[in-house]
Amino acid sequence: QVQLVESGGGLVQAGGSLRLSCAASGSIRSINRMGWYRQAPGKQRELVAVFTSGGRTNYADSVKGRFTISRDNAKNTVYLQMMSLKPEDTAVYYCNYINNYGINYWGKGTLVTVSS
Repeated sequence: QVQLVESGGGLVQAGGSLRLSCAASGSIRSINRMGWYRQAPGKQRELVAVFTSGGRTNYADSVKGRFTISRDNAKNTVYLQMMSLKPEDTAVYYCNYINNYGINYWGKGTLVTVSS
């Protein structure tokens, strides 16, 4: 089993910054395929930023240049640095991990609210 615990969400004014963290524990071999998704009210869950199996990063067009994903392999932790936040970034942000068998795991989510 894998547990993912997100932290760092909160309320911020437009133009501000937040840093999300996701700590993975349990049956973790590596965090090669791990990243962030978000779901805004009334919308489908969407990719924000992820590490792919090839060691690359993939960002949603809407966050490129503003968000940065990083990781600490020793701590099995992935981070999402969010800058120049906009009201449309308001959503529940979910951590995602995919193990070597292709099984997806999700955290419970952390709410990010950006006020205008």
